[in-house]
Amino acid sequence: MADETIAKKVTIAIITIKVMMDSPDTDIPSLEDKLKKVIKDNGGEFYKTEIEEIAFGLKALKVSFTCDEKLGSDLFEEKFLEVEGVGNAQCIDFRRTIG
Repeated sequence: MADETIAKKVTIAIITIKVMMDSPDTDIPSLEDKLKKVIKDNGGEFYKTEIEEIAFGLKALKVSFTCDEKLGSDLFEEKFLEVEGVGNAQCIDFRRTIG
C-alpha cells in the first residue's frame, strides 16, 4: 500500500537556467517577462530570477522555476534560445522533490 502511494506522487524538478543575453543593451525586464511566458506555456511555474554581472557590461539572468521532472531542462533550454535577446541558455541546477 505504501509503495502504491509513493508511485502516484509527482516528482517535481526545481530548475535554474543561466541565460546569457546577446547584448549589453538587452531590456532585462522585457526578457524576463518573455522567459516567464515560456515557462508557463510549457508547463512550468516561475519561481525567481537573479541578475549576475559577467564582464564588460554583460549580464546573465538566472531563471529558477519548477516543473514536472519528466519535462526536463532540455525543453526549457531550447525554448529559451528561441527568445529574442537570448544568446545562450544552460541549466546550472536541477533538483528533485516529491510533491
